[in-house]
Amino acid sequence: QVQLVESGGGLVQAGGSLRLSCAASGSIFSISAMGWYRQAPGKQRELVAAMPTGGRANYADSVKGRFTISRDAAKNTVYLQMNSLKPEDTAVYYCNAGGTTTWGKSFGSWGQGTQVTVSS
Repeated sequence: QVQLVESGGGLVQAGGSLRLSCAASGSIFSISAMGWYRQAPGKQRELVAAMPTGGRANYADSVKGRFTISRDAAKNTVYLQMNSLKPEDTAVYYCNAGGTTTWGKSFGSWGQGTQVTVSS
């Protein structure tokens, strides 16, 4: 079993910054990718940014140039640096990770979500 714990959400004014963190723990043999999704009220969950292990990050068009995803492989942790925040970035942000467990099974796990609210 793999658990993801997020932190770093909160309330910020438009133009401000926040940094989200997500740490994966449990029966992890390897992680193939980690990423961030978000879900605003009344909308579907959407990809914000993702980074495969050893690969390049990809971003939603709406956050390119403002958000940066990074990973610390040694800590099984992924970060999302969010700058120049806009009210439309308000959502619950979810961490996602996929990989292989120590007993050879594939896993795909979600964090509990962290609220990001951007005031105008």
